[in-house]
Amino acid sequence: MHAAETCPFISAKELAGAMPALKWSLVSNQDGRGCIYQGGRGDTMMLTVFRNPDKDRAKELYATFVKTLGERMPLNAMSGVGEEGQGGMSAAGAQRQEASVVALSGDYILQISVYPIGRRADDALLGPLTEVARVAIGNMGKTSERFGDCEWLTGADADGFLDKSTLTVQRTGAGSCMMFDREGNTMVVAVIAISRDTVISMMKRTDPCKHVAIPELGSEAFGEHSCTKGNGNAVNIYVWKNGRQASILFAPVKPHAESGSVERLKAVAGRVYGKL
Repeated sequence: MHAAETCPFISAKELAGAMPALKWSLVSNQDGRGCIYQGGRGDTMMLTVFRNPDKDRAKELYATFVKTLGERMPLNAMSGVGEEGQGGMSAAGAQRQEASVVALSGDYILQISVYPIGRRADDALLGPLTEVARVAIGNMGKTSERFGDCEWLTGADADGFLDKSTLTVQRTGAGSCMMFDREGNTMVVAVIAISRDTVISMMKRTDPCKHVAIPELGSEAFGEHSCTKGNGNAVNIYVWKNGRQASILFAPVKPHAESGSVERLKAVAGRVYGKL
């Protein structure tokens, strides 16, 4: 029996206090990065926290969010919600009704949207939604997203793959991390629980990529490269140990010295395999 999932950013009691007229049930806690709720009338509420490497990047992203939201609805400044907050609701005639709040606080951005079914998004919805934002903004530090540290990847793993001077290391959730540089070249490690049988069938699948066995990292290890679908420059290595599989992906934006080469990425995969 699984314990009922909770949202790290707002408790069920706080949510009921902020929105007494609506009954919400938590559908999913997105790896500690946001929460999705379903309402009794079929309404949906999405709460998402975006952590940024620093305040300047957060401000840039916040400005983008406000611009995007402003194209869908008229916005008004919200007082007392973070350092800056904007909220609004879609016009009466809009096909998809929505009430949204986006707020900036330090390195973090909070966005909460409610999509009501069969009725208008109005002030009676936006007012309580703003209260939810006030509570959640105080808990944004509970996000699982982390910058600068990751249990699977370090800056040294970027050698020869990413530009070290513009490198960002980001923990993106339970068992997953990514590193990227200013160009957008990316390295990702994702660890999941998976049975050996499933891994063996993955090794045998015929997909649009070239497969190569990597016996030195276990009999279940293999690499994929030169894919004819998706990013043809990318390389992906899968290793399996103790009931867990790690995928190690290098995805350059344009052809790169390591494009389609499993050889160099094996060293990174080996370090990840050692930590499994």
